[in-house]
Amino acid sequence: MKAKKRTPEAGLKLRAADDEDLAVISACLQDALVSVRDLAYDRDARIFVLVANRFRWEGGARGEGAVKPFERTLCGVSFDEIDGVVYRGFHRSEEDRILSLLAIRPNPGAIDLEFAGGATIRLTAAAIRCRLRDFGEPWPTVWQPDHPLDPPG
Repeated sequence: MKAKKRTPEAGLKLRAADDEDLAVISACLQDALVSVRDLAYDRDARIFVLVANRFRWEGGARGEGAVKPFERTLCGVSFDEIDGVVYRGFHRSEEDRILSLLAIRPNPGAIDLEFAGGATIRLTAAAIRCRLRDFGEPWPTVWQPDHPLDPPG
């Protein structure tokens, strides 16, 4: 059977098992929008999942005179072997709240999902087991995220 070549239009399908892999997933999810209602932790299965409205940094317009529009797509992200979840800077009851993901960072014994406005989700985990997969068709957007690359201070 011949392997099918994945194009940027086919969407991302990634997995992370170490810090370097997680940095790639973090970069792909930078500026993703996540509704609090689209966060879920299954304690028995030890899995944390979220659905994100991901800005497609790998696609869209490039440089002066570019014609292709920027795009967003839906993306599922799962973290396996999670022993606990702590939410900081927001309440799970704020189901209509939209969080803007800045970065996913590994820490000893944990993985932090850092959002704008000081919101954080800390996943207690002995190892990195993360999967990301785009689903559905991308849609055009005129808005490209724009913020300083370095935090102030």
